[in-house]
Amino acid sequence: MSSTFMEALTAGSPVVLDGGLSNQLEAAGHDLSDELWSARLLAERPEAIVDAHLAYYEAGANVVITSSYQATFEGFARHGVDHDRAAELLALSVELGREAARRAEAKAPGRPLWVAASAGPYGAMPADGSEYRGRYGLSVEELERFHRPRLEVLAAARPDALALETVPDADEARALVRAVRGLGVPAWLSYTVAGDRTRAGQPLAEAFEVAAGADEIVAVGVNCCAPEDADRAVALAARVTGKPVVVYPNSGEEWDAEARAWRGRSTFSAERVTGWQRAGARLIGGCCRVGPDTIAELAVRLA
Repeated sequence: MSSTFMEALTAGSPVVLDGGLSNQLEAAGHDLSDELWSARLLAERPEAIVDAHLAYYEAGANVVITSSYQATFEGFARHGVDHDRAAELLALSVELGREAARRAEAKAPGRPLWVAASAGPYGAMPADGSEYRGRYGLSVEELERFHRPRLEVLAAARPDALALETVPDADEARALVRAVRGLGVPAWLSYTVAGDRTRAGQPLAEAFEVAAGADEIVAVGVNCCAPEDADRAVALAARVTGKPVVVYPNSGEEWDAEARAWRGRSTFSAERVTGWQRAGARLIGGCCRVGPDTIAELAVRLA
């Protein structure tokens, strides 16, 4: 890992994350309606992923998050992809982020650019909306065994960080904290929340406490939640953990898992980021339905 990424977490200026990868791919005309979501394009259209990452770098993001959120050995196997090929695709997700960084650097040298390898929750694999519920009926040990092999492959590809993201359940967070031990790559842990609780219903203060003593977890926060819930969570994460805070909510619309579509209206605005920064956020961006235009506004405001 580049030491400058860690230095950036404690420096004066916040680090700008990207926005939603899926909405950028869909805007380019790609169909993401099957269970593999954007991970399907790792095999079918890798160049499209590079283009999507590049759009966010050019918008002002310092960090792009890879297309491996829904990429799991189990999920790939259900689509006829064997273990070795699945491992290749996981590693490829990091290399595609690197390639986008190289192209962005060639156009505008000198700006720090990093790649975070995404590891979504167990609930992303069945693609049935359980990533927004948690409580899968699995033990912490079983969840650790699910996550560890994928994290080992991603870590071996040498991203700058691991993004343990959209975690709905404190028990799964415990499994992830265990699963990243000894990998040699720092990670951030971000929950998806509703109000002051995880999606599984645990008090958010208790959920943040899971990561407080874990050296491998270098930032804690929330993602893929309503912006107004992020407003409340940032200060709490900073107070409970004493770590830098990561925050990248979605647009404020709600995901309809049965229809596989977003409903409602957007409440995300670049004006919110000042409050997040003041409350302790160091990594700031957007998640689903937040595109390059909004990230560009956010980057200007944070600058």
